Amino acid sequence: MRRVLRLLALAVTIYGCASHSLVPPEQAAAIKRREQALAPHSAAIQDAIRQSGRAGALVFLDARDGRLVTLPGDTPVDAWARSDPSDRAYAPSVITYVHRADVAKEPEPVTSSLLQEQERLRTTFTTIDGEIQKLSEAVAAARRDAQTSIDGVRQETQKALDGMAEDLTSAKKFMLQVAQLGYLNQEMNAENANAIRKAAAASQEASANSAKLAESMRQLSDHLTAQLKELATRLDAIQNRISNLK
Repeated sequence: MRRVLRLLALAVTIYGCASHSLVPPEQAAAIKRREQALAPHSAAIQDAIRQSGRAGALVFLDARDGRLVTLPGDTPVDAWARSDPSDRAYAPSVITYVHRADVAKEPEPVTSSLLQEQERLRTTFTTIDGEIQKLSEAVAAARRDAQTSIDGVRQETQKALDGMAEDLTSAKKFMLQVAQLGYLNQEMNAENANAIRKAAAASQEASANSAKLAESMRQLSDHLTAQLKELATRLDAIQNRISNLK
C-alpha cells in the first residue's frame, strides 16, 4: 500500500514537471521573464544550494519586496515540503526549480498549485500511513490475543484429554477387575454346581443304601419272626410230649 502511494505521488510530480511544455505562449513568456529576472541571482542561488547540501532549490522573487527566496531540496516537492510556510506565502503561480551547478539539467518551472496539491497528498499519505500503521498494530495485537486464546484453549483441551485418558485407564482397570470377579464367580458357581451334583449323587446313593438296609432289616425281621414261630411251635410240641409222659 505504501509503495502504491509513493508511485502515485511520483507520477503526479513527473506529470507536473513535464507539463510546462504544454503551457500557453503567454505563460511561457512570463516564465521566461521570471527566469531572466532570476539570472542576476544565479551565484547567490548556487551558494544557497551548496550550503544546504541539496540537489537544487525552488527560487522566486517575493511579490512584496522583490527579494530572492531560495527553498533548497532534492526535488521540487522535497524543497516545498522542507520550506517554512512563511517563506512561500507570496510565491508566484509558477516557481523555478534550479539544479545544483554540477547537475547538467535546465531549470524546471513548477506550478505552486501542483506543489500545494503534492503537499496535501503528502499529508494525506502520511495520515493514511499512520492509519495503516495503527491498523497493522491492531491486527498484530488481535493476532497475539487470538494466539493467546488459542494457546489457552489448546492447554485446556489437552488437560481435558489427559483427564479423559486417565478416566479411560481407570475404567479399563475397573472393567478388568469386574471381568476377573466375574471369572472367579463363574468358577465358584461351577465348583458349587459340582459340589451340589456330588451332594445330590451322594444323597441318592445314601437313599438307595437306606432302602437296601431297610429291605434287609425287614427281611431279617421276617426271618427272625418265622424262626421264633417255629421255635415256639417246637417248644409247644416238646411241652406236650412232656405232659404226655407224665
